[in-house]
Parts: sequence; C-alpha cells; structure tokens
Amino acid sequence: MKRYLHYSSTIAIVLGVAIMLLHGPIPQLEHCHEFADRSLWAGIPHAADVLSNLGFAVVALWGASRLWLQRNHAATQAGWVGYSVFLVALLLTCVGSTYYHLAPDDWRLVWDRLPIALACAGLLAGVRAQLILGVNVKFEVIGLAAFAVASVAWWYVGQQSGTGDLRLYLMLQIAPLVLIPLWQAVYGANRADRLWFGFALLLYVFAKVAEVHDHEIHLSLGVITGHTIKHLLASAAAWVLVARLGRFTTSATGTAESINTNTLRATHQCV
Repeated sequence: MKRYLHYSSTIAIVLGVAIMLLHGPIPQLEHCHEFADRSLWAGIPHAADVLSNLGFAVVALWGASRLWLQRNHAATQAGWVGYSVFLVALLLTCVGSTYYHLAPDDWRLVWDRLPIALACAGLLAGVRAQLILGVNVKFEVIGLAAFAVASVAWWYVGQQSGTGDLRLYLMLQIAPLVLIPLWQAVYGANRADRLWFGFALLLYVFAKVAEVHDHEIHLSLGVITGHTIKHLLASAAAWVLVARLGRFTTSATGTAESINTNTLRATHQCV
C-alpha cells in the first residue's frame, strides 16, 4: 500500500487538471480592480494596499540574509535553487503589487500576478527537491517558472479579447496547498516541518479569504480592508516558511537541527 502512495501526487495533479477542464474557463471578476481601500497618505493613493506590500520585501531580504550562509547545508542545499526563486519572487511581489495598487488595471495586474506565480513555482521546486532524493531542481525550476509565466500570459492575452481564463494561474496557486502536505506525508517529513508548513499554508488560505471579502471586511471593521489584510497574512505565511527553513541550522558554523532520515532516503519514484 505504501508503495502506491508515491503515485498520490500524480493522481492529485491529474484530478486537478481534469476538474479544471470540466469546469471550463474561469473569468476574472468583473469589478476586480475596485478595491475597498480609498486611503490617501502622503500623496499615495490606495495607501494601505500599497504600503502593506512592504512586508513581502522585508521577508525576502531577511530570508536571503538568513539563508545565504546555509545554502550549502545538507538540509537546504538540494532545494536552494527553488528557495532562491521563491525569495526573489517575494521581493518582486512587493514591487509588482505596489505598481498595480497605485493605479489598478489589467496591464498592471500582470506584474502583480507574475511574481506570485513565480513564488509558487520556486516553493514547489524547492520543497520537492529537499524531500525527494535525485530530483533535478534546476530543471524543475525552469519548467515551473515557464508554466508560471505562461499562466499569466494565457490570462492576459485572453483578457484583451474578453475571454480571459484564470485556470492555469489558479492551478499554480492551489498546487502548493495540496502537493506540499502530500509530499511531506508520503516522503516522511518530520512533524515540526509539517506543522510549520501547515501553519503557513493556513495563513495563505486565510489571506485568500480576506481578499475575496475585501469590501465586507472593510464595512465590518472600518479601519482596514480585506485586501490589506490579505497582504499582511500572505507576508506572514512567507515569514513562517522562511523561518522554518532558517531553523535547519542554528549557527553559521553548522550546528544542525536534525532532519528526518526518511526524507534523505526518499527516492523519486514518481511526481
């Protein structure tokens, strides 16, 4: 039975693709650029939505400084390329989302969505390479990054003719929520890793819920909007992920926090 569990992620991917195909195109919400935040601070329009993006840059820069010395450590080396893409994409998310929220429209939204898609791609590649011995992380990063770019391009090109389809982009966002816990369960990640990653993914789910209920949250709370909360929760989720990666070593000299031996013994029998 355990042998067949190695096929579970492949099954999940196939099911996800089938569901999206059967569902059909997912258009962008009609009023997606009409955010609840109307604040103006120091001449900055939509100031709360704009400035709340700084959290992504803080986490990216903190993570890079924290993890750089650990890039050759046994616990992080395998996934380092993927994690590097994740950190760079976090920094670009700050830039792209700031650019978008200053004057929201479809073209600017491209530069908001693209780094988010790349962050998902880098995280997937990094975690998979760390958990599964023998994975070619560079090849997977290139493939997933290409898919990330294609998912945003597919939506934007279609959007220009009124047929924008978010299915590819949404699949990439959903993938870490499903595949990372699945890989951790199948390949024996230790309990602490699973709890930390689970907490991060839960924060991200809450962030997406807050995004959907932007206006309702603003009406209820008055002082903050759902989209601003989304930025803060997503930044917190990224911090949790980076903080956990940073705990694999306790000093630059390499006193290591032990990692589950099952992780190192895992093979790449399938996706």
